Amino acid sequence: MSRRRKTIHKRTIADPRYHSVLITELIGVVLKQGKKTIAEQIVYTALDLLDKKVEGEGSPLDKFEECLENIKPKLEVKSRRIGGANYQVPMEVAPDRAKALALRWLLTAARNRTEANMAQRLAAELVAAKNNEGNAIRKKQDVHKMAEANRAFAHFRF
Repeated sequence: MSRRRKTIHKRTIADPRYHSVLITELIGVVLKQGKKTIAEQIVYTALDLLDKKVEGEGSPLDKFEECLENIKPKLEVKSRRIGGANYQVPMEVAPDRAKALALRWLLTAARNRTEANMAQRLAAELVAAKNNEGNAIRKKQDVHKMAEANRAFAHFRF
């Protein structure tokens, strides 16, 4: 039994333009040094660019959600110490953690791109994720390969 207290999850307020909690979380990840209005401008501009670059029906929010679904990992490895040895044990990823990892990988990949400004970088990475390309998708594939390679230790999961 864990000695820690249960964490209290705060309810996130939806963003004003798309009325989505997911967009609010993306703004929070993009946020640097407390400059929320700049982070909002970056995210909204990136979503507008995504809507222009990707054909098809649906709002920019639907397209963004599809991109994020492509990035979310299904499996990851966690280190377990058993009998004096450390094993990388593959485990399924909880939905909240998958979303957090996807947002983090998306932002890291966008920051490493070479476009002119952050909104264009984020939009380009979202377009790449929509097409199952880009560094965020590569990170997901690397995590899945690691889990597949360590499948022999899956019986240590508990």
